[in-house]
This record gives sequence, C-alpha cells and structure tokens, in this order.
Amino acid sequence: MLGQIASFLADVVASFFVYLLLARFLFQWLRVPLRNVLGEFIIAGTNWMVLPARRVVPALLGLDLASFVLAWLVQGLGLWAIYAIAGRHFGSAPEIAAALLAGLALIDLVRYALVFLIIALLVQALLSWFSPYSPMNSVMDAVTRPLLRPVRRFVPPLGRVDLSPLVLIVLLQIVLIPLAHLRTQLGGML
Repeated sequence: MLGQIASFLADVVASFFVYLLLARFLFQWLRVPLRNVLGEFIIAGTNWMVLPARRVVPALLGLDLASFVLAWLVQGLGLWAIYAIAGRHFGSAPEIAAALLAGLALIDLVRYALVFLIIALLVQALLSWFSPYSPMNSVMDAVTRPLLRPVRRFVPPLGRVDLSPLVLIVLLQIVLIPLAHLRTQLGGML
C-alpha cells in the first residue's frame, strides 16, 4: 500500500513538471504569447529549472531545447523512481536499462504532448461556445490554429459548424494507439 502511494506521488510530481515544461516548449514552438495567466503560470513554475539549464543546453533553430531536455530528464527520473519503488533493480545491465528508460521517457513525452493538444482543442471548443471573448480563447486558438490549418483544407465547415477540431482529435487519438503499444513493448523489456 505504501509503495502504491509512493509510486502515485512520484508519478504526479513528475507529470506535473513534465506537462509544465512541455507546455513551455510547445508554446514557444507554436509562437503562443506568454503574457497571459496560463503563460505566466508556466514561466513561474519552470524558470527555476529552465534558466540554469539554458547555460548548458542552447536553443536550436529557435526551439527552447532546455525545456524539452528537462521534460525528458524529469520523465526519465520519474519512471526510474516508479520502477525502483516497485522493486526493480537494474544492477545487472544498467546501460540497457538507462537506454530503455530514456526511450520510454521520450515516448511518454510524445504521448503527453498529444494529450496536451487534445485538451487544448477541447478547451478551445468549449470556450468558443460558452465564453468566446475569454482571454484564454486567444491562447488556445494560438495553440491549435497551426494544427487545425491543414485539417481545415480537407474538412470545410458545415454551415456554421467547424468539424476540424473533432477530426484532429480523432487523428491524434489514432496516433496515440501505436505509441501505447510501443510503450508497452519497451516497458516489457525492463
């Protein structure tokens, strides 16, 4: 029972920081303005890690690689903690275990980013219906617009209803399925 509680807490803490760091990376990549409540929360929650990491991990092609590398590292450490709490010891082949954990962490980052985008699509749809003039609506629009643009070329609006967010959510869910299988296969190798 205590092991389950410790695993749960390790997962919650790691996931919280991974989502913050991924949001920072995605916001910067998608050119989402950070001068809003959500952006300020993300900056305040991650600056203490990202600013020192930028001295070691430089930006590349305008991407904030420090945020991404930190998210990957935090997810890897979180997975290691969960496996260690469960009684898994990697003493016989630590290099292989480290490579597998790094691969699992990378797959998790992709999965988390897709889930983040699905949530952003849902929040944007709800805000457009119930609170179209909310300041968060422009933030969610900035997150989802680059992803919806190609979908809207193939899925035009039906009357006044835009089905492109629904189509994109379905496509992202389809991408999550093979990622889950790949993660299960890699996790079984540990």
